[in-house]
Amino acid sequence: MQSRGNFADFGNLIAVKQDVAGVSSTTRGVIGGGLSGSDRVDSVDYVTIATAGDGTDFGNLTSGRSSLCGLGSPTRGVFAGGTTGSNTDIIDFITIASTGDATDFGDILAAGKYMGAAGSSIRGIFSGGQAPGVQNVIQYITIASTSDATDFGDLTAARRGLGSSGNNIRGLFAGGQPNTTNIIDCKTCNTK
Repeated sequence: MQSRGNFADFGNLIAVKQDVAGVSSTTRGVIGGGLSGSDRVDSVDYVTIATAGDGTDFGNLTSGRSSLCGLGSPTRGVFAGGTTGSNTDIIDFITIASTGDATDFGDILAAGKYMGAAGSSIRGIFSGGQAPGVQNVIQYITIASTSDATDFGDLTAARRGLGSSGNNIRGLFAGGQPNTTNIIDCKTCNTK
């Protein structure tokens, strides 16, 4: 990331899929769920970020789904929402350093898909999405303890399909639909 340039091939996932979610620590990148052909899958792959290579089987989500979102702390990865054919309110978590199946974490406020997500070492934030209408809700979890999501405020505009990123201080939520936008919202992760 320190220098500009074109992308280079890193490797391949175990299977072809779209509408996946990703989480990471400093050492591993983990990709979960997605749509493979017409099937919503529960598979989770991981790669070691420092060395290029193909994905390796990590385990499975609690339910096969696509259009979910993901966020991570230094130790845990969290996958939320998505669709199984119907919108879901599932939140799953994994311990990134050790392979294995995901465990139930709790539920988001309303079953939805296409949310943005960002995490700090303490909190995870989910925003926007479609549940079934386009949402402006921001919700949070405390990553170290399992529980349902709690309301955390509102985006400046309701939207789905947001790009999101964050660090230990702020979560950023950019773009989205239904009216394609260039809005970037920010939220301080550790305070309401």
